[in-house]
Amino acid sequence: MVDFKAKARELVAQMTLAEKCSQLRFDAPAIKRLGIPAYNWWNECLHGVARAGTATVFPQAIALAATWNPKLVKKVATAISDEARAKYNECKKFGDTLQYQGLTMWSPNINIFRDPRWGRGHETYGEDPYLTSRIACAFVEGLQGDHPVYRKVDSTIKHFAVHSGPEALRHSFDAVVSKKDLYETYLAAFEYVIKHAKPAAVMCAYNRVNGEPCCGSPTLLGEILRKQFGFEGYVVSDCGAICDINRHHRVTSTEAESAALALNNGCQLNCGSAYHSLLAAVAQGLISEDVITRACEMLFETRFKLGMFADDCPYDNIDYDVVECEKHIKLSRKAARKSMVLLKNDGILPLNNTKDLTIAVIGPNADERTTALANYNGIPSEIITPLMGIKQAAKGKVYYAMGCRAWRRADETLLREAVIAAQKSDVVLLFLGLTPAMEGEEGDAALTGGDKRDLDWPEVQRELFEAVMAVGKPTVLINISGSAVNLALAKERCNAIMQVFYPGAQGGAALADLIFGKYSPSGRLPVTFYRSVDELPPFEDYNMEGRTYKYFRGEPVFPFGHGLTYTTFEYGGFTAVQSEDNIKVSVTIKNTGGYKATEVAQLYFKPAWDMPGAPNKVLIGFENVKLKPGHESKVEFELTREDFSLYNESGERVFTPGEYELICGTERLRVTLK
Repeated sequence: MVDFKAKARELVAQMTLAEKCSQLRFDAPAIKRLGIPAYNWWNECLHGVARAGTATVFPQAIALAATWNPKLVKKVATAISDEARAKYNECKKFGDTLQYQGLTMWSPNINIFRDPRWGRGHETYGEDPYLTSRIACAFVEGLQGDHPVYRKVDSTIKHFAVHSGPEALRHSFDAVVSKKDLYETYLAAFEYVIKHAKPAAVMCAYNRVNGEPCCGSPTLLGEILRKQFGFEGYVVSDCGAICDINRHHRVTSTEAESAALALNNGCQLNCGSAYHSLLAAVAQGLISEDVITRACEMLFETRFKLGMFADDCPYDNIDYDVVECEKHIKLSRKAARKSMVLLKNDGILPLNNTKDLTIAVIGPNADERTTALANYNGIPSEIITPLMGIKQAAKGKVYYAMGCRAWRRADETLLREAVIAAQKSDVVLLFLGLTPAMEGEEGDAALTGGDKRDLDWPEVQRELFEAVMAVGKPTVLINISGSAVNLALAKERCNAIMQVFYPGAQGGAALADLIFGKYSPSGRLPVTFYRSVDELPPFEDYNMEGRTYKYFRGEPVFPFGHGLTYTTFEYGGFTAVQSEDNIKVSVTIKNTGGYKATEVAQLYFKPAWDMPGAPNKVLIGFENVKLKPGHESKVEFELTREDFSLYNESGERVFTPGEYELICGTERLRVTLK
């Protein structure tokens, strides 16, 4: 086995202090005398190689979570890392690599989507730490590859930690959180992914946590990340986060002090300008050269492991032809199809695709291209919008009317056209929702600045909804958004509802596959759909009580985990058998309808006794089960008592013997665990 640590030590030992400091910046310059090319560490691949030209654009992260399918997500990540390597292999021929051309990918975002107002929530895997951790593990493994010596790309899990809005306050916000919520909700996925997938890097967040800036926190970076979680990789700052320590958090007075605080506490790589002040920090006695040397060695160890200085790295053979190849495009379409969630269906879907069926495609999101791209995206050579997908697949007449623009004031001409299209049709496909301009990162979502103020459609879309519904034709609502919106009215009045999270470049084709019954929907919600933000605690409150399926005490419009198919499933034979070491839970699922489909078996538990503040239920297992009509399958979950443990106010995970209720599909079972 190659000793990359030794190679890194040997190389770094030849550098001057100034050279070592320069290599801790994301835009590391060349050191020509040592044969080290310039390298830019900043690259992104949230749902495809981003910001580097042509690439396969897969469904957005929240959509990948809606598949509830880690095996599929790993295939997606493998395709992404193939394209990343292919681009790097060509770009390095220029002698160096620029921003968005390297192998150090700042993905995935595994923050918990605790509040539907957060604009960046669609970058995450949803509101549940268990689902997030399993999807994230698959993504990290797919990115980094399985070679025994070299790593395909570096995966960076972010943002560590307790980071989920508000966007406008992120540079100065102090997220105050209890130890229970910290370990149970905000850190759980980080811990699991670090221990099971071994990501190369962690990105620290902009905000403070309980008074400590995340990128200079001895508690988060030292005590928790290194000691408790056993993380052995490197830490990179979010961009500009170290400068925030003195400019906005005002924990330090100068940039040199901020740089020293961050590096002394374990942030080895700086995205931003703060580490330009490292030499000044050394001169002022704020940091030692030894700390800088160790950080530099860590960064060069990962560059060696990526094969940057080798001639036998097998990933160097990945050809540029893999970029947006036919295989990846088909995979993107499949992932999009698997991500779409059928929320309601009175039997209208799938549509009978005959020549005499006239369809009205109405709404501002029917032909909106940005909803395919979401954010942190590449540039696909083709985008199939829903309108395009429906027109390509439909055998009968298709009328199209925008009806209104996504957010601007009403246009009576557009509205009348929508009414006419509805009147002329047998069935209406109504496309409403949001766009990335309405929800996203600070500075990206042009209309809102990032976060949403409420859960409603824009007023102009509500007017369109009423006008179309007044025509009285059978109506299928397709809501396209990266987050939960209030679908209570649609649930009451529409014949069917499909939730489409930003689906990638093949989204329109994938949707048509489902609308016309070529496949059955199989997506499940990774977030709760509420009626109003009035049901939720204040956005700035990081206490989990009142949030997500675990602690929301009201009645959601559509619950976490919800999703329908075109068939029916029957659950039975629900049993739990205890041994000294584990609990084996099994259930039998039978397809009792007429459609081949996939059921997502979800296993939850909750204490059967009165426990103040206990969660409503807790997800502890899920499995995708594909069944033909009339076929059945037995699903087994291997659990330990730790899976039934809950966190106390000291942040400790404690198993309490007693009676628990198990929930899987329609089945419920009480078991006494000893």
